[in-house]
Amino acid sequence: MDKNADRGPVFRVMLRMDIAPGRERDFERTWERVARRIAAEPANLGQALARDVTESGVYHVVSDWTDEPAFREFERSEAHAGHRRRLRPFRLSGRMSVTRIVYELGGG
Repeated sequence: MDKNADRGPVFRVMLRMDIAPGRERDFERTWERVARRIAAEPANLGQALARDVTESGVYHVVSDWTDEPAFREFERSEAHAGHRRRLRPFRLSGRMSVTRIVYELGGG
């Protein structure tokens, strides 16, 4: 059963961030502060930060939004620009993918 059937497909943003060596802990703390502010956005459904176990200094962010227009509005906002400025000192590079959830299955 699709948990999102009543609200439509979730718009998911996935980021890969390569963090400067030795800056990982500071990045994690800063990301959490930024993420708490993003979580207050009405269209944000939640987010997660994961540290890659096979590549040093690589992190993945998954952020779910009610729909693409709401995400794009946030993406163009001054608030988002401020969040990017706070994280920029830690990042060597990054890549973003945007998707719509087709199926979401809960586990046992």
